[in-house]
Amino acid sequence: TYIVRNTRTGESSSPFKIAEDVYHNVLVAATRMFFYQRSGFPKHPPYTDPRWMDDAAFLGPGQDTEARFLNDKDNPDLERDVQGGWFDAGDTNKYVTFAAQPLHQLLDAYTQNPSVWTDDFNLPESGNGIPDLLDEIMFELKWFQRMQDEDGGVFIKVGTTDYKSATRPSLDRRPRFYAPRCSSSTIALAGVFAHAALAFQSVPELRTAAETLQLQAKQAWDWFEAHPIQVDCDSQEIKAGDADRNEAEQIGLAVTAAVYLSQIDSKPEYHDYIREHASETRPFTDPMWSLYEAHVGDALLAYMHSAEAPSDLKQTFSTAFSQRIQNSPDLYGDDTNIDPYRAFMPDAQYHWGSNAIKANVGNANYDVSLYKLDLESAESFETRSLDVLHYFHGVNPFGMVYLTNMYDYGAVDSANEMYHEWFGNGMYDNAKSSASGPAPGYLTGGPNKNYTGSAPLANSPPMRAYLDRNDGGELKMWEITEPSIGYQSAYLKLLSKF
Repeated sequence: TYIVRNTRTGESSSPFKIAEDVYHNVLVAATRMFFYQRSGFPKHPPYTDPRWMDDAAFLGPGQDTEARFLNDKDNPDLERDVQGGWFDAGDTNKYVTFAAQPLHQLLDAYTQNPSVWTDDFNLPESGNGIPDLLDEIMFELKWFQRMQDEDGGVFIKVGTTDYKSATRPSLDRRPRFYAPRCSSSTIALAGVFAHAALAFQSVPELRTAAETLQLQAKQAWDWFEAHPIQVDCDSQEIKAGDADRNEAEQIGLAVTAAVYLSQIDSKPEYHDYIREHASETRPFTDPMWSLYEAHVGDALLAYMHSAEAPSDLKQTFSTAFSQRIQNSPDLYGDDTNIDPYRAFMPDAQYHWGSNAIKANVGNANYDVSLYKLDLESAESFETRSLDVLHYFHGVNPFGMVYLTNMYDYGAVDSANEMYHEWFGNGMYDNAKSSASGPAPGYLTGGPNKNYTGSAPLANSPPMRAYLDRNDGGELKMWEITEPSIGYQSAYLKLLSKF
């Protein structure tokens, strides 16, 4: 444990540690965010501190074990068991399409560095011989399975039809509904299940689950291929968040699915789909390979290093990836002159959920060394990636850790508030002044230069367009401090590298 001291003034830094495992406890805390996001599952000691305990939510009459179909609410014959899964963000709804990228990123986090994912994160499943991250992923996948219909189609989302939330999820008695099947949710499930089947093959306790997931992935793929692409399945009567995906986004999800299906099934149709559609996806149109829709770029990187991919496609993707590196020197590599916090991101990317995009900058830089695409300067890309991680841990304009309530983990200052139906009001209001504060380890959304609330942030520099508040109403802090499983997965993938 060290400090940096100014011998002239006597001023000292906060104490800090240097060790190979210095981020281990942070990794555990941030991973446990998904445990707190579990729907239909109790959070009781010894798996949580009593300050953040709650009973299982949405298991009452008319809720997730007997949810009604949104378009035929009075028909009991269409009741469906859709319990489980994760709350998406600060709300308690569940979206198949929104969960696809987080699941892909968590699966990559495991396969790219499996040794850090141990079986002792204090989950109810800890000690079962399966890495706890995979146990947490399985909890979400079981909900996905409940959302898949017998013919392979997948219902798009589950939730409530108003904003009248309770103080804790377990006290919420509102009826729950599931929305129609859609091409977007179906192809999202196909890709996630194929990816999980591939990752689970190396874990003896999960091989049977992998076989089931593989079959269900193929069934979803066949359903997607047999139906037209739909872009208006979500009426948004279930509040809120538009779960639809446009045609281009669904093609990206299909390319992703084809990549993982091609590695567990020898059918040439998957390679054909990739060949025909890969150039239409975000990695080929964005300045950075995996900045947005990271699941697509990550899948193509994995594809170009798989034994199953045709050699000409490998070369095409490798060339395109290398061009992104060469053409975007501000996004790739360790140029410390363009940002005082050594974690540059263009102003345009400081929008709603900017912390996820910032994490993807770090992840994309690490990919350069991970896939050995530029051996001569691999160290500079790893340095850039680590500097992005430091940004989240306090090397930013606020000197603040962007994870909530991390004082027990060594933070001098961390996010004290977040916009969340459970952890964003009442006794959880503020980590320093309320009875308990929010649970630790949640990554907040981040600075938002496009913020539309009443706070005077319009003239702030993009990196300073942030408030440590959780208010709704005119302040609209959901645009800044609301967490999301998508933000969390991008951060965890980055953190797990170090």
